[in-house]
Amino acid sequence: MTRNLCFATALCVISSVAVAQSADSTGSIATAPAAPALTLTGYVEAYYAHDFTAPKTTQERPSFLYNHKRNRELAINLAYAKVAYATDRVRGNLAIQVGTYAQYNYAAEQSLLKNVYEANAGVKLSKTRDLWLDAGIFSSHIGFESAVSKDCWTLTRSMLAENSPYYLAGAKLTYTSGKWTVLGMVTNGWQRIAKVPGYTGPSISTQVQFRPSDRVTLNWSSFLGSDRPDSLRQGRFFNNIYAIINPAGRFGVILGFDIGTDRKPVVRTGSTERVDSGGSYVWYSPVIIARYRASGRSYLNGRIEYYDDKNAVIIGIPGFRTMGYSLGYDYAILPQALFRIEGKIYDSETPVFETASGFGRTNTSLTTSLAVSF
Repeated sequence: MTRNLCFATALCVISSVAVAQSADSTGSIATAPAAPALTLTGYVEAYYAHDFTAPKTTQERPSFLYNHKRNRELAINLAYAKVAYATDRVRGNLAIQVGTYAQYNYAAEQSLLKNVYEANAGVKLSKTRDLWLDAGIFSSHIGFESAVSKDCWTLTRSMLAENSPYYLAGAKLTYTSGKWTVLGMVTNGWQRIAKVPGYTGPSISTQVQFRPSDRVTLNWSSFLGSDRPDSLRQGRFFNNIYAIINPAGRFGVILGFDIGTDRKPVVRTGSTERVDSGGSYVWYSPVIIARYRASGRSYLNGRIEYYDDKNAVIIGIPGFRTMGYSLGYDYAILPQALFRIEGKIYDSETPVFETASGFGRTNTSLTTSLAVSF
């Protein structure tokens, strides 16, 4: 009886150890992974934009803007709830969104997907290296601004951010080693969850980021693919380059530059076809943003930008060459609540802005927002 009792006790001890440990692929004993972390976060940004140039009956800001789009009415730019799951080797994110950002920027997507801000899953491919494979719908790695205003230096987005991808869908490999991050992604297209009808090939996007210190970030991102049906043979090559200098200091600067090319479309004559001479259309946009910390709770920020898309590749307005100037003030009411106000002026070479009497070369607006995050 005593011998049987000792044998049962030993068996229980061995079983307990076996549960707490597991054998890896080499046969050695490894400690069981830590318990997974499941987190819920959220964000809500309410805003009011007043366009002093547009007619009083116009309820939308200029066509090349997608954030803070509604004019002279209180609206929600972006609100989302996000669930994130993470272990040492597995991660996943799901965020559902509402607001005018989703209304305008996802207008071309399928109805069921318009309210998806993020939906992706990933696995770490190496035990010793920071190498991840993720697939799904992501916030774009292209650019230094996102749709989440609280994470950006200015209340409204730059023209280059508004007219480059805010989100991408596909699969990506991300490798981080020390000061370097390298990313390669196969996507469904230029800010597309569903492919453009008639476009069969995947697009490629990359990112190379170098952070020599916590005061400097250098980044180059690219896109190679198309946003047109295959029949037009309009390949696109796009580059986003930026430097963020002293982001946590009292005074910081962001220098950004976008440049892209689209091959000119095929021109058909009867039963024959030829590619229009001249190669490609080019658009580009430089921007400078400066920020000054006035106190522990407040910032002043300013921006100077330019966008040249004379061939209407991205913005769709022929002859579009526009300067932009903005000045803003931010005040953190609480750590989770941010109030912002910003004045902005656009100055175009041609009359592209709607006015009460037709179209003019300038546009002036004032935007305020209150953002709460948890």
